Amino acid sequence: MTDDDPGTADASAGDDGAGDGDADGGTAVRRDRFSGGPAREFLSSLAADEAIFEADLAVDRAHVVMLAEQGIVESAVAGEILAALGDVEEAGHGALPDGEDVHEAIETAVIDRVGPDGGRMHTARSRNDEVATCIRYRLREDLLAAVEATVAAREALVDAADDHAETVMPGYTHLQPAQPTTVGHYLLSYEGALARDTERLLDAYDRVNRSPLGGAAFAGTPFDIDRDRTAELLGFDGTVRNSTDAVSARDFLAESASALATLATTLSGLAEDLIVFSNKGVIELADAYASTSSIMPQKKNPDTLELTRGVAGDAIGEATGTLSLLKGLPRAYNRDLQRAHASVFAIADDVREATEVAAGAVATADWDEDALAAAAGEGFSTATGVADLLAANGLPFRTAHEIVASAAPAVADGDDPAAAAAKVDEAARTVLGESLFERVSREAVERVLDPAESVASRDSAGGPAPAAVAEELPAATAGIDADAAALDERRESLAAAADALAAEVTTYA
Repeated sequence: MTDDDPGTADASAGDDGAGDGDADGGTAVRRDRFSGGPAREFLSSLAADEAIFEADLAVDRAHVVMLAEQGIVESAVAGEILAALGDVEEAGHGALPDGEDVHEAIETAVIDRVGPDGGRMHTARSRNDEVATCIRYRLREDLLAAVEATVAAREALVDAADDHAETVMPGYTHLQPAQPTTVGHYLLSYEGALARDTERLLDAYDRVNRSPLGGAAFAGTPFDIDRDRTAELLGFDGTVRNSTDAVSARDFLAESASALATLATTLSGLAEDLIVFSNKGVIELADAYASTSSIMPQKKNPDTLELTRGVAGDAIGEATGTLSLLKGLPRAYNRDLQRAHASVFAIADDVREATEVAAGAVATADWDEDALAAAAGEGFSTATGVADLLAANGLPFRTAHEIVASAAPAVADGDDPAAAAAKVDEAARTVLGESLFERVSREAVERVLDPAESVASRDSAGGPAPAAVAEELPAATAGIDADAAALDERRESLAAAADALAAEVTTYA
């Protein structure tokens, strides 16, 4: 991707005097001595650099405008370079001449069009600070796309939670029936997790959105550049001030990859739950989010959710790989960094798509309310409610726990509340030597043994009771609206900077 090319010499034919691009087998950067050999393809990142082609053109334009404003490059020359960059953009990445990377290939293409003065575009910079800027420029768009997907997913979860605030369902720990809950409460648990994922992505964006441009190779430049101006033209919130840190740092890649991996892990849990619920027959996925077998036409498989689950493994691997690549690098630039970013872009796209798929699956799923209600009491899941009722009426919780535990083997899934209450009373007689109903009414016991009543009683803040869920919905919606506004603000800032840069370019080209 880059090397320690000088970047501080005003070489009219590029940093190494390669002159007219490939006329003699060289490029804008490499002399013949370094332009060939069996390792050339191994060194080249030109194909992978298509991901930062547009970013590099923007960075080139901002740098040339700044050079002209500072009087480092004549306005007429800046205009020729900027016009040539427009031609290069129109021709596209596929039309670039051969090169070690996209930066060299674009510069060579400009020199081919302008002549030796085209090499002035590289004055006062290195490919080291150039590529670091391009990566940040591109990555921030990927992060905002992921934020947009999480916001939409949260909206889908809140809408479904609102629809099913009173839909009773079984809740599980260790995949065993534990306590009844509601679909609304369950879905809001994932909205809360995705809200934190959104926060992490926005935080990562804010650290990505700092410009390294002007750091040159790593030790700055003697030219009177304006780093804050190029940062402004590119929509960055500021600069990475230390020039060595500017070109060396890739912690923002690790942070972004980790935030994406954490998001993917959240999605994987949601996908796994929906797969299990589908297997139990309490939810049916829309056909758009399922597939069938090539040989068993009766099957409806949750393939999209299985792939969503699989993306988490890729994302975790990418986060781990990025950290592993960075862990032993000395300051300042090392060629290892060439391999640090392309796969982060790829995983960002995969995680964004997985987020959209999971949101669509939730939004279109059909929850079988009758089947859920029938399953909600399985495994004596209302047992804790009985223990809580006894404790609330003066019995030590551990004693109440012992009574319910003694009754548990006798209570069957098909027992109605009256039958279950009789069996709990029998256990109480054994443990306490007296009837349960000496302490609490039969009606109260039967009420907490009913899954719907059990859920309704657990109305603490953030609890599963329909009333508690209803109270949480406005806060969740407000959080979504705030994050959507933060997303819009960042996008509007980038758009305004792009417009400002385009306007400055037109004054020269």
